[in-house]
Amino acid sequence: MRHGVYLAPHGRLADPVALAELACTAEQAGWDGVFLWDHMWRPSDRPQEVADAWICLAAIAARTATIRLGPMVTPLARRRPHKVAREAVTLDHLSGGRLVLGVGLGVNTGNELGRFGEEVDDRLRGDALDEALAVVVGLWSGEPVRHRGAHFVVDDVRFVPTPVQKPRIPLWGAARGGAPGRTLRRAAGLDGIFPVRTSLDQLGAMLGAVRAARGSLDGFDVAMDDATAGHDELERAGVTWAIRSFPEDAHVGAVRDALDAGPRP
Repeated sequence: MRHGVYLAPHGRLADPVALAELACTAEQAGWDGVFLWDHMWRPSDRPQEVADAWICLAAIAARTATIRLGPMVTPLARRRPHKVAREAVTLDHLSGGRLVLGVGLGVNTGNELGRFGEEVDDRLRGDALDEALAVVVGLWSGEPVRHRGAHFVVDDVRFVPTPVQKPRIPLWGAARGGAPGRTLRRAAGLDGIFPVRTSLDQLGAMLGAVRAARGSLDGFDVAMDDATAGHDELERAGVTWAIRSFPEDAHVGAVRDALDAGPRP
């Protein structure tokens, strides 16, 4: 089982230099991955500092050599998929093939989506997410893409270069405990799942649905908060990545100390 770190580039951590230094600390201490929240704005009583996750990930990629990295999660329904495809391949090349792209619906906490005129209906965002995934994967192939859907259009375009990683950059789908079947079927078609606010019992039901859709869980990643259960229990449940999550208001010094201590046994 691998061990990752999950950080919000907000508040005291809204500093790409500080995040890159924390990633170096994590790499040296034996962590396997550093993943960032991907939000535009966060609801609070006063304006909160928020850094762009993708710029921060580029800084991390340039300062590290072995750790996996990526956004957890990018809400594709509010992004242009051709732009995400370009960004992802560029970051994959910058990191030497270490990117993991986490995708999901996003959340409308505090009307985070609605304040920008984004779609707030989960079903409609799900439609856009599925369509965007098809566009992203198609453009990564290096083959001509012809797509005309309800949300996005690609008119006979071929993107090069292709990703360093083959057959593609790994895609992990976010899912909450009790997620509907559509979310789990989507995740089953990807390379991993990132359960959020999920118990071990709920995880078992999730992975049962994914296994039924895929035929097996071979080669499928499961990234779970390491506070959910002990290391052995997580491994028995099928978790392949134990993720140490830090709160949005975390202090840089406290995060550095925790990372320097290494992953939990």
